[in-house]
Amino acid sequence: QVQLVESGGGLVQSGGSLRLSCTASGKSVDLWSMGWFRQAPGKEREGISCISGSNRYRNYTDSVKGRFTISRDNAKSTLYLQMNSLEPEDTGRYYCAAQRFSNVDYCSRLPSLIHTWGQGTQVTVSA
Repeated sequence: QVQLVESGGGLVQSGGSLRLSCTASGKSVDLWSMGWFRQAPGKEREGISCISGSNRYRNYTDSVKGRFTISRDNAKSTLYLQMNSLEPEDTGRYYCAAQRFSNVDYCSRLPSLIHTWGQGTQVTVSA
């Protein structure tokens, strides 16, 4: 019983920045992996970035490396995605996710392994 609520999406020009937030409530997710996924129109949901429950491991899909940064603040039960140098190809609905794994140093960007999702927040990047 974990609820995730995203915020921070919007319309931004190419080259601009946004910071997405995801606040968790209910059961504690302090030791859970968390991640960000996006879905563009007509495309499958893809994993953008994830962070392990231990906060010792994080990874990114190649297209956002060097531009996006995932972080978490357990005191605030909040996950963040700092998005810089945004491109039109970044447009999509961004979903926060949380998933417990036995290895707290592990996370996954595979949607099929994720059981808990937020409602998503729209990000639109204009050229």
